[in-house]
Formats: sequence, structure tokens, C-alpha cells
Amino acid sequence: MRKNPVIPFAIIAVLGIVTMIIVSSAGINQREAIHNEEEGGGEKQEETTSANPEEMFQSKCASCHGGDLGGGVGPNLQEVGSRYSAEEIKDIIVNGKGSQMPAGLYTGEQATQLAEWLAEKK
Repeated sequence: MRKNPVIPFAIIAVLGIVTMIIVSSAGINQREAIHNEEEGGGEKQEETTSANPEEMFQSKCASCHGGDLGGGVGPNLQEVGSRYSAEEIKDIIVNGKGSQMPAGLYTGEQATQLAEWLAEKK
């Protein structure tokens, strides 16, 4: 006697469809959580976090301006305080400059702390 070969394929297909439904519903929940975090929690959490300005620089700025402020893709910042005030530096950090310096790497208190630290470099 020969068994019907369609039945195992039907079972696999049904299991695959059920698995896709479960994975899709989990993805929708994650998407909503990410969206809520971006709207409410993400930026506020960043602004309330107090970090060392040198660590902030190494985290997001050193890849372009060099770990020693010596420049690279971005300009040399070793004497940036002699060219710009802390407010001007903060404006550049928040709003960007030209096509290479992106806006919004730091905002609020973090931008102020980093700008004051860089303004001391003369």
C-alpha cells in the first residue's frame, strides 16, 4: 500500500503559515515599541544622561575629527576655542555645518557640555 504523499506537504504548509502569523504578530509589537521609544523616550533619555564631554566626543565625533582632535575627514579641533565661542560651537553641534557635519549629534545639555569643553581648546 502506498501512502498519500500530499498529506506531509500539507502539514508542513500549515505549520509554515502558523509560524509566519506568530512571527508577524511579534514584529508588529516590536515595531510599536520602537515607535513609542523614538517619539517619547529616546530623546529625553539622551538629554538627561550626563556624560563626560570627552567620552561624548570619542563616542560620536572622533571618527571624523580624530581621537586627538587632530582632524581627519572633519577639521582639526585642537584650537577650535580660538576660532569659535562656546555658543557658536553649540550651534554647529546642534544644526550641523555644510554637507559633512551632520545636525543633531547632540542636543540640549549634552551639546552645551560638549561645546564648553571644545571652547576651552585654544
